[in-house]
Amino acid sequence: MNYKHIFKPLNLGFTTLKNRVIMGSMHLGLEEKKGGFEKMAKFYGERAKGGVSLIITGGISPNKAGKVQFNGSIMTEKEVDKHKLITESVHKNGGKIAMQLLHTGRYGFHPDIVSASSIQAPINPMFKPKELTHEEILKTIDDFVNASKLAKEANYDGVEVMGSEGYLINQFIAPKTNKRTDEWGGEFENRIKLAVKIVSSIRKALGENFIIVYRLSVVDLVDDGSTFEEVVKLAKAIEEAGATIINSGIGWHEARVPTIAMSVPNGAFTTFTKRVKEHIDIPIITTNRINTPEIAEKILQRGDADMVSMARPFLSDPYFLLKAKGEIKETISPCIACNQACLDHVFAGKVSSCLVNPRAGRETKYDYSLHPENQRKNIMVIGAGAAGLSFAITATKKGHNVSIYEKTDKLGGLLHLAGVIPGKSEFKRLISYYNDEVKRLNIEIHLNTELSMGDIKNIIKEKNINAVVLSSGVVPRKIKIEGMDNVDVIYYDELLKGEKKAGDKIAVIGAGGIGFDSSIFILSEQNEFSKENFYKNWGVDLEYKNRGSLTKAEFKISDKKLYLMRRRKGKVGSDLGKTTGWIDRAFLQKKGVEMISGVTYNKIQGNNFHITVKEEERILDIDTILICSGQESYNPYLEELSKIENITVHSIGGAKKASKLDAKRAIKEGTELAQNI
Repeated sequence: MNYKHIFKPLNLGFTTLKNRVIMGSMHLGLEEKKGGFEKMAKFYGERAKGGVSLIITGGISPNKAGKVQFNGSIMTEKEVDKHKLITESVHKNGGKIAMQLLHTGRYGFHPDIVSASSIQAPINPMFKPKELTHEEILKTIDDFVNASKLAKEANYDGVEVMGSEGYLINQFIAPKTNKRTDEWGGEFENRIKLAVKIVSSIRKALGENFIIVYRLSVVDLVDDGSTFEEVVKLAKAIEEAGATIINSGIGWHEARVPTIAMSVPNGAFTTFTKRVKEHIDIPIITTNRINTPEIAEKILQRGDADMVSMARPFLSDPYFLLKAKGEIKETISPCIACNQACLDHVFAGKVSSCLVNPRAGRETKYDYSLHPENQRKNIMVIGAGAAGLSFAITATKKGHNVSIYEKTDKLGGLLHLAGVIPGKSEFKRLISYYNDEVKRLNIEIHLNTELSMGDIKNIIKEKNINAVVLSSGVVPRKIKIEGMDNVDVIYYDELLKGEKKAGDKIAVIGAGGIGFDSSIFILSEQNEFSKENFYKNWGVDLEYKNRGSLTKAEFKISDKKLYLMRRRKGKVGSDLGKTTGWIDRAFLQKKGVEMISGVTYNKIQGNNFHITVKEEERILDIDTILICSGQESYNPYLEELSKIENITVHSIGGAKKASKLDAKRAIKEGTELAQNI
């Protein structure tokens, strides 16, 4: 496909962006680490080398009060030299970079947080913000200007002023969080005064030849957010104040509408950007759930925006654009919007990375260069799930001779089960990527091959195998409850493979990720996750008649009765991903699922399932029991293989450890072993 809109340069007057794609802001978690700036220089430099026109850094606070918690700030000259490591690397590789200036306001997790009004954020139960005084507001504006000057001194090409997602500037703009009665509150013109003054002051101080991106909340997705008319007025005021580009922000962090998860349809929010674009003359960027060149090209072709912003796709593949352009003949490593290794890591205080590409954020540690010939091995991989495939592909790239043996008729293992879950079809793209890479690298594949130990020994001898990698996966953990032989019992793999169907009254045993996924599989209506149903289910007002563009959510309660249960006490779903788990919980709750923790499973008599909860016995009327109570390693070869001389044996993924297995861990273990074998 010819992506002529993506690769069309954008003339900003004093400078030109070489294409229409920016790498959007994402905190990396390296800002606070020892040697973090050297690592960020390598990280951003590689993305610049990959062809992105403009990179926006993770949020950097202009003052102490604006920090998220421990994240970086830029307040004095002493920070400048560290940032020069980043800008030098990006410029050397042909890119441009802007520093995002982020003041978190009431979203900060520390006792010194401030806001327009002293109203506590629902997602920050620990700290209540102090209301800024008039003098402190003026000082905050000066801090943004000072940070911009320091950014320019550090050779950044510009700054992005973060005015969306519910952070400080947004807190001044929305009546939800601004209850002031002075000149910074009340009328709309007063509420936008901080945003406009920051942009105009930066422009005045930095001159014309400096990029100022303003991150505008084109849709708040919270009650008492901005109206569409207000968004347009603010966009015009920001343009007049001297912004070079407007970037779209979608929803506040406290919004109860998903905006970036896998279950959100691709490009679901570009319609809001397009409506604003019609009222301004400077370029506008659209964002959220844009993860393929085809989607980006269609958005630009339709005229929804002048540019597209992607962040996570450049984690999964720094060479996304060069591959799309055909300058690198490899398949694009797909972003599947899982959030598991990027956003979930950041919220846990870890370094941001990528499920699909564990090298992201570890560029100084991982080396994909070829081994010398005398270090290359003949390697046998048993099992072609995520762990085995990630190992085989990486090891082949490093020069090893790899052959894969898989007992089923296809590559992918448990990824196929993940891919059938409604709202998680992106996993199918990951399977396609692995298939394409295996073919491109000409890796030897043996499907429908269930091996005996005799077979393995013969292969080792015939192919002069130096190492065997066991990635044979897991099997569902079996459980026993009195009377369960007399009721319809299904294991999750039988359900997801389509071998068995659940009835209308289902008891799900096990409320981890598998239990949630299986419940969603059972209860989802046809086209439940289409774009049209997404807006309706979550209450997104496309007509923008209401503040924040919210309307009544219209989830349809299921006709089926489903109990989602676990033995452990505490909130059901508490161990799900921080940025996506709430979506799955909300979906099932809206579908009428009863979630029960601290359960003792006593016995089954006919359709009566006897359980004990909080020392009280309950009897559930059920026709199906769905077992999602975990997995066990399937590794029948390890003991015998360990006795064979002159080969090394490695176990990865589920074959190594079944507990808390997911694709992130499996792919990371496969990739890391390939680096070190």
